[in-house]
Amino acid sequence: MSSGPPGGAAGDRSHRDAPARVRVTAPRAGSAAASIGAQPYPGSDAPTSDIAGVYVRSLVRSQLRLAIVSALGFVVATTCFALVVAFAPGLDEAFLGGVPLSWLLLGIGVYPLAITIGGLFVRAANRNEARYRSLTEEA
Repeated sequence: MSSGPPGGAAGDRSHRDAPARVRVTAPRAGSAAASIGAQPYPGSDAPTSDIAGVYVRSLVRSQLRLAIVSALGFVVATTCFALVVAFAPGLDEAFLGGVPLSWLLLGIGVYPLAITIGGLFVRAANRNEARYRSLTEEA
């Protein structure tokens, strides 16, 4: 039994048949190749004018604002949910399948909240992008 790679003779090639290693690096800052690569190519969605740059920055700011509001909303809603469970003593006395109802609400009840906030986020992000597309088509 051979301990070499499968395929027989193809795996027996020596290292001198292998191609030489080549170091691949990025162009140095300030070189002609670096400045050429920074230019947007024709037909790209990259902003090519000042007004397009303003629109892109506006889109990025609105998406960031939406993300922050969504994250804060999730944290606040989850905290309120946990406080309601903590201050409702009757939930610890109610059992469902041998597990306290408060545990089930905390362990399972947060998922619909996360899915709802995620769905609202996606819908609002799509609306922001549609507004951006309509602005860029008008410009």
